[in-house]
Amino acid sequence: MSDKAPLHYIYDGIEEHDNNLPNWWLFLLWTTLIFAAGYWFWYHVAEVSPGQLGEYRAEAAEVAKRAGSNKPASDETLLALMQDPTTVGGGKAVFQTNCASCHGAQGQGLIGPNLTDPFWMHGGKPVAIHKVVAEGVVSKGMPAWERTLGAERVKAVTAYVLTLKGTNAPSGKEPQGEPEQP
Repeated sequence: MSDKAPLHYIYDGIEEHDNNLPNWWLFLLWTTLIFAAGYWFWYHVAEVSPGQLGEYRAEAAEVAKRAGSNKPASDETLLALMQDPTTVGGGKAVFQTNCASCHGAQGQGLIGPNLTDPFWMHGGKPVAIHKVVAEGVVSKGMPAWERTLGAERVKAVTAYVLTLKGTNAPSGKEPQGEPEQP
């Protein structure tokens, strides 16, 4: 017997031999086929875990749920959020972090206006307060917070500011703006 594999074909002086595949190549082939069979059984037959389509549907449902809760700000929505202790607590935390440096820890006013008295520079209705927090008043030095905080946290801050209305902090800044009309 010769140590060369049997000659299979010759064309243009090129010899083609019938060689066996290398073992490493066969190992990869069989490993891939076994993995594919296991994957198919796990995700498509037994449905032990959700596949890509199942994960997509779960994420789409979560986005739809969040979009449904992200209603536009209205007086009714903001007043309802003002009654929710969790939202108000979250709004207070955001207020202490971002707003207290100008409005004071209790909203009594430092550089910014007093938020505890009945006087409002841009309106004291819930939607007007929300608009000022979200869009800011650049000419007065109030930054727009909606891009930084997001819509839900702006609503939470607005709900917290609504709880400050009428508390008249003892060391509050003098009134600015017009008195709120009932």
